[in-house]
Amino acid sequence: MIVRERPDSFLLFGQHDHALVAGELARRWGERPDPFEATVYAVANHDLAWLEPDREVLWNEEKDRPFSFMDYPLDLKLPAQKKGLDLVEAHDPYAACLCSMHYARFLLDARRPGEIEFRDGEFRRQDRLKNGMSEGELENLERNFRFLRVCDGISLFLCINEPGGGDDPPPYPGGFELEGTRFVVMWEDTRTLRLDPNPFPEPFDISIPYRTFGRDRRSLGDGLLGLRIAC
Repeated sequence: MIVRERPDSFLLFGQHDHALVAGELARRWGERPDPFEATVYAVANHDLAWLEPDREVLWNEEKDRPFSFMDYPLDLKLPAQKKGLDLVEAHDPYAACLCSMHYARFLLDARRPGEIEFRDGEFRRQDRLKNGMSEGELENLERNFRFLRVCDGISLFLCINEPGGGDDPPPYPGGFELEGTRFVVMWEDTRTLRLDPNPFPEPFDISIPYRTFGRDRRSLGDGLLGLRIAC
């Protein structure tokens, strides 16, 4: 769950819904990744693991707010992530390697036994999947991984921050940077944004469903965040 906090409520965005938006950014990016379909599938499904857990809102009693992907209970998160990666691998092994790299990246400095076991298991998955790749697929793997992270970061930015605000990018190393180019989010109004420099050949619309919960934990209904990506 991605949680956007407001003074009197919380907007909750499903991780998989956010990932689908990242996938749309990847599909419309002017400089296409290679292999194209497998990489876009990875971007769009890198959070498939959260599809089932996000159906239920778990409340963090200590912080008095819904759990987000940042503090979700480890004993629930890691099995869900492994299951999600298994599902992606069953559809496309190359995409699964990219998604596995994405999850393992957050655990490079892990100290808790469960996280270390999960990370090392994903390292083994990556080695196994790389053995079945072509020379070209291997050559582009790291670049496509960085591409996934940029699309993920931009979509995450759209969920976490209020449209039209002056917020900084989330804590990704270097911000939204790919192959030496740093992309800056520029709001034209509360519904329209563009990236500078512009990586898209034409404008398009995106939409992200969300749920609203009050601080008293009552559901306040569902909504749809609609945004225009300009050129």
